[in-house]
Amino acid sequence: MTNKWAAVATVGCALAVSVSTFAGIGEAKADQSPWMIRGRAIIIMPQESATVGAPLGGDVKINNQVMPEADITYFFDKHWAAELILAVSKHHIRATPSGIDLGKTWVLPPTVTVQYHLNPDSQSFRPYIGAGVNYTKFFDQSGGDPAITKVRLKDSVGFALQAGFDVPINDHWTFNVDVKKVWMNTKATVEVPGPDIHASVDVNPVIVGVGFGYRF
Repeated sequence: MTNKWAAVATVGCALAVSVSTFAGIGEAKADQSPWMIRGRAIIIMPQESATVGAPLGGDVKINNQVMPEADITYFFDKHWAAELILAVSKHHIRATPSGIDLGKTWVLPPTVTVQYHLNPDSQSFRPYIGAGVNYTKFFDQSGGDPAITKVRLKDSVGFALQAGFDVPINDHWTFNVDVKKVWMNTKATVEVPGPDIHASVDVNPVIVGVGFGYRF
């Protein structure tokens, strides 16, 4: 995990410095649209923990995943904005320490945050912070150990925190780095011969994204 964080930080800083070198220095247009879209490459890093019922017991391990992400932002004024984040990812779940394969699941976690942009008029560095709510839908569970008939995961609602920055390239384009922490809990039911196994799973991913935005 340490190596992954170091790689993400190194790439993000290098790109930010490169883009800053070529960023435009003119003032933003006064009639700029309130709408902005971004596209990012994100790495989703679950900070998982679980309480797994008998007879399985133990914990779970959920793999990291790299996926594309899109978001739509609406600016109420220079400082305040709302952002809708859209992405979908597929994750592999294993029981620990037994190593039993619990299969794979698709995750759709639309998230809405309200942002405060600290330095919106800067032509070199525009940081922001945000907070909001996440709804996660788990679907299309598949695979797993042959002894497991099915794994069912309940949808989740939780809080989200966000911090990031934009580096202007010109009046419309920006380079973006974004970090989110999402609180995500699901109730899992593992169907096996005999009584079902129940678990409470905290996924709680940290999501780091790097990409570009376009302000209309």
